[in-house]
Amino acid sequence: MPLTSPRRSALVDQVIAQLRNQITTGEWPVGSRIPTEPELVELMGVARNTVREAVRALAHNGLLDIRQGSGTYVIATSELAGVMHRRFAGADPRHIAELRSTLESSAARLAAERRTARDLVQLDALLARREEAWRGGDAEPFIAADVALHMAVVAASHNEVLIELYADLGDLVADWLRTDVGTELDPAAHLDHARLIEAIRRGDGDAAASEAAGYPFVCLAKEDRRPAGGVAVTGLTAAGG
Repeated sequence: MPLTSPRRSALVDQVIAQLRNQITTGEWPVGSRIPTEPELVELMGVARNTVREAVRALAHNGLLDIRQGSGTYVIATSELAGVMHRRFAGADPRHIAELRSTLESSAARLAAERRTARDLVQLDALLARREEAWRGGDAEPFIAADVALHMAVVAASHNEVLIELYADLGDLVADWLRTDVGTELDPAAHLDHARLIEAIRRGDGDAAASEAAGYPFVCLAKEDRRPAGGVAVTGLTAAGG
């Protein structure tokens, strides 16, 4: 999406709005590096100080991370997601798994009751995309596909509050998976999600909730990776939550 040159007053606010739009629409996805300051100046037709102030404001709000010597990166898609990312990025993975289990099992139960034909088409497509990404062997596309499938399950619940809350957690979940999965996929660690989708398809809320509740914990291994003086955390035994 091309950036337009702001022409009204309050240039900084307009630049902030345009930069935020690039993030929320996915033009600049989470994890990507945004254009450099000189590039933004040229794209937007504003002074360097205006761009710098806008970028700093979005960094303060938690959407961007300014890394000296490396560039500025997107770390969240909304201010609330940014707050949650900062607050919970260092949380015990088991606590994140417990939160995911609670939210996703409730969403899966509702999805089994409320899913539409369109929802099922979307779920089938994303399940196929997840499997294709797994076979490709590249961790990053697989993580993106895995998160997208879980978000689609939540979307099929048709509970707008639950959907928005989970969307704000999505960046944190992706970061957690990215850390645990690493850069290479283990062929022995594949975690199939077909049973979840089939339970939703046949309207079996109990089975859907049970499947969804268990996935986050299957991703926690037995071996202790406790840092000195820290809280015990666990690694992956299965890829994809």
